[in-house]
Amino acid sequence: MAINRASIGKQLLPGLNAIFGLEYGSIDEEQKPLFEIENSDRAFEEEVLMTAFGEAPVKAEGSAVSYESASESWASRYTHQTIALAFAVTEEAMEDNLYDTFAKIRAKSLARSMAATKQTKAAAIFNNGFTSGLGGDGVVLFSAAHPVQAGVQSNLLTAADLSESSLETAVIQIQKAEDDRGILIGAMPVSLHIAPDNQFVAQKILKSTLSTTTVVYGNNLAGVAGNVAGVTNTNDINAVRSMGVVPQGDFVNHRFTAAGAWFVKSDVPNGTKMFVRAPLGTKMEPDFDTGNLRFKARERYSFGWSDWRGFYGNAG
Repeated sequence: MAINRASIGKQLLPGLNAIFGLEYGSIDEEQKPLFEIENSDRAFEEEVLMTAFGEAPVKAEGSAVSYESASESWASRYTHQTIALAFAVTEEAMEDNLYDTFAKIRAKSLARSMAATKQTKAAAIFNNGFTSGLGGDGVVLFSAAHPVQAGVQSNLLTAADLSESSLETAVIQIQKAEDDRGILIGAMPVSLHIAPDNQFVAQKILKSTLSTTTVVYGNNLAGVAGNVAGVTNTNDINAVRSMGVVPQGDFVNHRFTAAGAWFVKSDVPNGTKMFVRAPLGTKMEPDFDTGNLRFKARERYSFGWSDWRGFYGNAG
């Protein structure tokens, strides 16, 4: 249904001091630190895991050398979605509106809606990563049972609130990552990704010179002089900061729905990906029969993941 004069009655008359609701800001582009972004020129993209060689065996004197085989394993498919939104305005509403409202709707409100959808879809990969949305290997993104040739591997961190200690545990787990044949791959953490609820905790962990770990001493027994409970730092060094093990720091994503969940990105390539099939474009055209002006925004993209080693997740 087109926006008509009845929809904007007060905007047909002089004297309005302000029209509010169209000037709100937006939080955009938060998908960039979460995903490798590539362009696509086809209906879908596929990425396949190539399983290579295991460790070389000892060759006994005079015996034949052992031969290994490499083969394709499972594949991840990225199927692009078309995201579009439009509105129409009658000729009369365009002619009689005194406040240029529709230019603001077109320039700001339409853009905000498209951006919000993109950010919600990007964050959903992580919001659903512990429970739904199976990858090419048949399990969810953050799982303790990713199938490999030698059994299973894990990028699921032991559930714990974000702290200096739990982040250290995550760093160690990432450094022990192996390929599908059980060979260490030299993975290292890159960045920490959190909901707004954890932003101050993250800053203390990553920026404090002293350790943020504390212990309680004393029993605070009633009536016992000098026996007062308190806290103290356990040592005088923050190893996470001094070792620089999270070199790119932390990133807040305002659309992470679990306040306590947190994620560590590794330097393993081809992890989480966004493919852009058609970038955001807008069109405006009149309808000959009605005279209505129609405005449309449209883009095509997909979000997903190929190598689960690219991210490690903690449900908090």
